[in-house]
Amino acid sequence: MQPELEARVSRKLMWRIIPFVMLLYFVSFLDRVNVGFAAMTMNKAIGLSPTAFGLGGGLFFIGYFLFEVPSNLILHRVGARIWIARVMVTWGIISAASAFVAGPTSFYVLRFVLGVAEAGFFPGIILYLSLWFPAKQRAAAAAWFMAAAPISTAIGSPLSGAIMQMPPMFGLADWQLLYIIEALPAVVLGFVVLKYLTDAPSKAHWLQADERAWLIARLKSEADERKGHAGHTAGALSALRDPRVLALALIYFGTSAGLYTLGLWAPLIIRQFGFSALQTGLLTGIPSVLAVIAMVLWARHSDKTEERTWHVVIPCALACVGFIFAGQAGTALLIVLALVVVNVGISAAKAPLWAMPSMFLSGAGAAAGIAMINSVGNLGGFVGPFAIGWLKNVTGGYSAGLYVVGATLAVSAAVTLLLSRKAAQQPATGCMRHDH
Repeated sequence: MQPELEARVSRKLMWRIIPFVMLLYFVSFLDRVNVGFAAMTMNKAIGLSPTAFGLGGGLFFIGYFLFEVPSNLILHRVGARIWIARVMVTWGIISAASAFVAGPTSFYVLRFVLGVAEAGFFPGIILYLSLWFPAKQRAAAAAWFMAAAPISTAIGSPLSGAIMQMPPMFGLADWQLLYIIEALPAVVLGFVVLKYLTDAPSKAHWLQADERAWLIARLKSEADERKGHAGHTAGALSALRDPRVLALALIYFGTSAGLYTLGLWAPLIIRQFGFSALQTGLLTGIPSVLAVIAMVLWARHSDKTEERTWHVVIPCALACVGFIFAGQAGTALLIVLALVVVNVGISAAKAPLWAMPSMFLSGAGAAAGIAMINSVGNLGGFVGPFAIGWLKNVTGGYSAGLYVVGATLAVSAAVTLLLSRKAAQQPATGCMRHDH
């Protein structure tokens, strides 16, 4: 009876929760990186240099960084339903307002405020998944959720490219229409969240009584087992001081630098070969399709083998090689191939990485720790795009910036190995090796 019940609950959780949170992240990611397509005509229209664009693109993450931990602690207190709805409506409104930037200063301000509005969304959902999915399903659940980022690039890039070819309407240029059209779904979905999201398994009326009881008991026994480990952290302050949290933030820094370099700069890197906006969108989307497949298969393998370390190290190393390759590629075909390698590496590393914090964090500690990893790690989203823009101004090309971003992923791989070695010396924590 037990395996059949477990399978039934797993199936219901996957179908009820995952497609919906994927849709939310899809829209979130689209609003974050559509600035890369807007840049095709916006930069000239409002007078942005490559450095100014890279700085503004990255300022999003400074706002995000400052408000991430408080936002996630509020979510832990008031529940995911209300807080995620608030996040979505505010970021949708601000994203639409980006259509009215008039120069570098207003561009900087709105990018920063967009980061503030969206702070807490991603770690909030990661925390939310840890409240619903038993440990051995967690990497797969996180992988499906995070697959929305490359899917957003795969579908959103051609969509953004097509919008950028629209004629002016209502006195608005193509880049202004792009911001407004792509912001509307966030506002609408914010209200849907209030209706659809369930805060905790105890309130899940879409589960039968025996299914609900099994899930609550399973999650409680896992939490009790974690608390029995010497390295377990439940308090918010102790989580923020935990060296493992800081190490995971550093690892995530490299993957974020890579991801947002792709999101903000890939359209412009591809466009330089003379493609139209729509062709650029299609070519930007291709690597992302392969990344989704790699991400889900790799996460399943990580869950099955209960191994996390090498499932993070290998993809980070692969993405590093991809950036070096991209820096040396001289043709459109080689650039797209390099971007395939980078996309696959970055996407595959993320789910095993996000399965690690819940091995040694719970309660307010999990809320604060996951937010800390995400906020510090996302500063890579500032450093990567800014380095590319600044070094392009200095050198006239993209290569130097691509090598810098590649180096951050080499650091991610090295820190993962060091963290694993440290965990092996403290078997009580079991942190990086198995997902008990």
